[in-house]
Amino acid sequence: MISRHEIAERFRVFVAAIGVHALMAALVVLGTMDWQPFRQQQTVGLTIEAVIVDTSEIKRQRDEARKALEMEERRIRRNEELELQRQRELEQKRKQEEEAARRERELEAQRKRQAQDRLQQLRLERERKLQDERLKQQRELEQIREQREAADRQRKIEEDRLRQIEAREERERQDQLLRQQELQRQKQAEAEAREFRAGQMATLSDNYQAAIQSFVTQNWLRPPTAQPGLRCTLKIVQIPGGEVISAAIAGKCNGDEATRRSILAAVERGGALPYRGFEDVFEREIDFNFIYDGD
Repeated sequence: MISRHEIAERFRVFVAAIGVHALMAALVVLGTMDWQPFRQQQTVGLTIEAVIVDTSEIKRQRDEARKALEMEERRIRRNEELELQRQRELEQKRKQEEEAARRERELEAQRKRQAQDRLQQLRLERERKLQDERLKQQRELEQIREQREAADRQRKIEEDRLRQIEAREERERQDQLLRQQELQRQKQAEAEAREFRAGQMATLSDNYQAAIQSFVTQNWLRPPTAQPGLRCTLKIVQIPGGEVISAAIAGKCNGDEATRRSILAAVERGGALPYRGFEDVFEREIDFNFIYDGD
């Protein structure tokens, strides 16, 4: 939509364009006229006069007027385009405002519906709670009545059970007394058996050590540097059957290097340590004390 100000501006431009054209026409006319009104006539034969009109200036002025008119027309078009753009922006803004108002109305309607739904939900919840409370009271009354009836039945049952428990406890006391007596006899027998077994194991372990000592001594090739009073502790690793896996000096040893090597060689030379008859005291790793006090 074109405003009054824009119409007045266009009219002013139109009048200015007409004025430029009129000025150009006047310049053309004035250029072709003879401006010597007070010249005295001279009759000197036949005289031919020619007025040379400078058309380049007129052309330049005409071009400038045309350019001014074109610039004015472009300005008018640009203003029209700007006005159309402004109108479109206003229309878009109006649509946006209408859309925002519509959304706000929808949101308000949604909020009202939600408020009504919440109110209805609260009302239903309150009714449900009241109904639950009535049912709860009714169940409690029924439970009280049932509990009274059950208490009477339970009392009779408990009386019978008490009599049964007393009789069972008496039997259990008698049985427990017999079990304690039997347990005491078993403990005494086991203690005696352990003492006997410990004695046997101690004897067997001593015999095992003596057997290993005898075995190693028999396989030992005593070097000249070995002296009586020799004491060496060895770490021996073996497998069931007595086969030696490794042997090494693991503790104190008062023998020289040759004596130590000879003791290790005596352990490994035999191939397998005594095993049969010593299974109960067999150990995979043993600390063996080699002793030599002279022949």
